[in-house]
Amino acid sequence: MALFNYRQFNDCATEGESPSVYVVDTQASRPPLPPRLNHKPKHSSRTQILLFLLVSLAFFGLFVEACFILFLHQQDAVRSAKMSCAADDSPASSVYDKQTADENGTTKDKIPSKPVAHMTGGQADDHDPHIMAWNTKADPLLNEIGYKDKSLVIKRAGYYYVYSKVFFSESKKFYHYVQKRTQRYGNPITLLQSRKYSSSSDIAKSNSFLGGVFYFEENDAVSVNVSDTKQIVKHTAEENVFGAYMI
Repeated sequence: MALFNYRQFNDCATEGESPSVYVVDTQASRPPLPPRLNHKPKHSSRTQILLFLLVSLAFFGLFVEACFILFLHQQDAVRSAKMSCAADDSPASSVYDKQTADENGTTKDKIPSKPVAHMTGGQADDHDPHIMAWNTKADPLLNEIGYKDKSLVIKRAGYYYVYSKVFFSESKKFYHYVQKRTQRYGNPITLLQSRKYSSSSDIAKSNSFLGGVFYFEENDAVSVNVSDTKQIVKHTAEENVFGAYMI
């Protein structure tokens, strides 16, 4: 469909000139539109985010597991150190483990780090009727604890584990007790005690053991008493023992 510019046609007609005609073609084709960009599907970006989260979670799990394993190793090391310290402070190591090796491999006496005493009974011990005496000639262990008048004398105040074991012959009754004498009190204080009664007329032999933890001041004295020292059996030195050590 063509349209004419009538205004220019009329003007030219009046002036005797040939008119100019403009034709507008409404059927002309428009320029093609640029192609649309192809957008990626949204589900692809979601998949990548999910994959990233899973990988991150896996690495985080590995990190937590490594920290947990390290924590367990540290706990084992602390536990081993505590067990080693407990073994060093145990009665067996404090009393009986007296030897160590020097740089040349020879053994020598190990000096205890805390007050300790361990004494044994002998065949020729001069007992009182009720207070037991202990052998001073069989290399007794006395470190920062003295021995005087059949008693252990404390030289450093603190808590001590005191023990006594006696081997005796039963005869109706037998008392075994540990007493403390202190400057603050005039009479002895009984710390530990055991009693045994026998109804049989036959003479039998038995053991009595006492042990406990107590606080002692400097110069306090500890002794082992029995109902009758004549009932004490003196076969070997290890059958009658007396000792104390600081804890």
